Amino acid sequence: MVKVISAHKDVSSSSANPPMTEEDVKNFLTNNNGRLLMHIGILDEKGEPNVFPTGYYFDRNLDKIYIATPKRSKKVNNLGVTSIFSYCIDDPNPPYKGVRGKGKVKIHEDINHNMAMVKKTITSRSGSLEAPTSKWLLSETEKGDEVILEITPSYYSTWDLGRMG
Repeated sequence: MVKVISAHKDVSSSSANPPMTEEDVKNFLTNNNGRLLMHIGILDEKGEPNVFPTGYYFDRNLDKIYIATPKRSKKVNNLGVTSIFSYCIDDPNPPYKGVRGKGKVKIHEDINHNMAMVKKTITSRSGSLEAPTSKWLLSETEKGDEVILEITPSYYSTWDLGRMG
């Protein structure tokens, strides 16, 4: 279980905008037809923030988020410098809602593990392993040029303006 808090501290004690429940968070992260992106923030070697938008796969049973990324990407390089990692997944359409927080990251380089996670990511986002982009990502992963970032969230800070009284 991951702690869920309200992103609106000024009204969190009010019933006007209660935080999402843990089940609400899991539903939001999994039931969006692959249309939402995750924005991740990582500090670089200069201590400056870099933000990257990316697709993701959320495992609701493990409370973990998975991202496929090139092995030689700036994300992977920066994670070697610092373990500070933040994320935000939000719906840009009204009523606005989203989940943000910080987490611990593990980099997976095992090709068998990564192939399984990439297939889950593709299936959850586009549904087709036969699409040209899907085939390319599977090929890159099979060659070992892609790694999987496994994010274990420390907490979920949530907002859902559709719940406002």
